[in-house]
Amino acid sequence: MYPPIDEAALEETLAVLERGGLAAIPTETVYGLAADADNRDAVLRTFAVKNRPTTHPLIVHVAGPEALPHWASVVPVEARILAERFWPGPLTMVLPKSARCGDFVTGGQDTVAIRCPSHPWTHELLRRFAGSAFKGLTAPSANTFGRISPTCAEHVREDLGVKPSGKLDAILDGGVCEVGVESTIINLSGARPEILRHGAVTRAMLEEALGREVPDGGSGAPRVSGSLKSHYAPQTKLEIVPADALAERLAALAPAPAAVMARTRPEGFENLVLFLEAPQRCADYARMLYRALHELDHAHAARILVEAPPADPEWAAVNDRLGRAAAEKTAPQQCLAKGVVR
Repeated sequence: MYPPIDEAALEETLAVLERGGLAAIPTETVYGLAADADNRDAVLRTFAVKNRPTTHPLIVHVAGPEALPHWASVVPVEARILAERFWPGPLTMVLPKSARCGDFVTGGQDTVAIRCPSHPWTHELLRRFAGSAFKGLTAPSANTFGRISPTCAEHVREDLGVKPSGKLDAILDGGVCEVGVESTIINLSGARPEILRHGAVTRAMLEEALGREVPDGGSGAPRVSGSLKSHYAPQTKLEIVPADALAERLAALAPAPAAVMARTRPEGFENLVLFLEAPQRCADYARMLYRALHELDHAHAARILVEAPPADPEWAAVNDRLGRAAAEKTAPQQCLAKGVVR
């Protein structure tokens, strides 16, 4: 459950965004770094604050389905069906962009990603911000590009912070995110619906709503947030290990300290400096995943070991995020991990 809306904090955040500032806002998935989607300078500052490539497109967050024709040039029937079923909620739809939507939002593409978040604080913020012009907010995750996404205000304060010592104009603290991983992204700009990022709205849910198969996107699909091989990554090297190989891997790492997340605690290892019990249910696991990765990363271990979750379709989002967290960083991301910004 989220705390009651703090009206003073909401109004302060609204004022920051209306004057072109940057604010971290809570959503049901992760905290986002919000800027007025019509304000080129404000949006470009989000890229600079995150050290995010400007070719990496952003999602426009809107107050409801009525905003779709103001941001998309074509709104297919599938988009209206999915908005009716899943909005507000953790589903992003990629559509042909309208003339209003700037290239600084879309990374130069002719498509735009749009979603309507369900967190009550941000849903109300968007309602007040939208006005008669159906304004929206870009809101990539409120963290340095490539690092672990924030699921509480403290994660944002630790990474980006608030001026004068930090980079943001405000942080709207709406509690801990209930979903915990980024939204599902479905591409509706092509010949068929296709999944570009897995999330809490599963393939089965999308297929049931649309009455047709929804495959993963191919190589010609639009670029979207969170699609790089290495993403959501702790600064400590992370490995995904099968349950029956966990003890052997811990032993091989000794005496180097290791932090572990697994369903059962390995016993008898002096180099085990932190153990977190992995939840059994997929929704619980997703909700705590980034919080756990932050905690494991703070354990001063030489390695993070995570027991491989189930491979069932329901776990697609969790396995996607863990796979990207474990991937080798690109050269710019390695520099970021060492505190060097290019």
